[in-house]
Amino acid sequence: MSNRGGEREIAASAQIVEQILDRVLPRRRTEVPDDRNKRVNRWCQHRAAVHRAAAVLLRDAEVREHLGDNAPQLSAGALHPWVWEGARALWRSGHFREGVTAAARKVNAEPQNTAGRRDASETALFQSVFSKDPPKPGQPRLRLMADDDSDSSKSVHRGAMAFAEGCYAGIRNPNSHEDGLPELPEHEALEHLAAFCVLARWVDGAALSTA
Repeated sequence: MSNRGGEREIAASAQIVEQILDRVLPRRRTEVPDDRNKRVNRWCQHRAAVHRAAAVLLRDAEVREHLGDNAPQLSAGALHPWVWEGARALWRSGHFREGVTAAARKVNAEPQNTAGRRDASETALFQSVFSKDPPKPGQPRLRLMADDDSDSSKSVHRGAMAFAEGCYAGIRNPNSHEDGLPELPEHEALEHLAAFCVLARWVDGAALSTA
């Protein structure tokens, strides 16, 4: 019914608290009941979310242990920034399939920017930048390891090309080209994000080789 502290102080705290809530309860905006009434208190939803988040932080390990699933968990916030920045806004509203598609577009845009390529995208782009052929004018390469003729170097770059094709042909394209697909379960969509995260880290850590 009343607040401890003034409006300015509470708003300043909320700026930090919301970042914690977004990490602990990424779907709080749709799952935590918005039963606030401005005539009573505008911070009711925040308060309810904080109670839930506190319980998660304090009891999560205990719950997983007693339910028999104490395996490591993958946090979306720990994914490569390109992937999570692309998916975050849609993810929080429960649009998981669209979030994966947005992340795929972001991962595609980064090597385009790095290599200065606007003439190729997705599978064709990654086949070009990961090619073991020497760079050509207008066609730089991304080298994941030393640019030599070793079997390891050939294998790594061939694998990266194939992996990128799988991500876009098997994940991104069906999401974009098929109408009426059911929403992805969150855990399955998170696995798709993890696949693009692997590709993003390869691109981010690669050395640019130009003609």
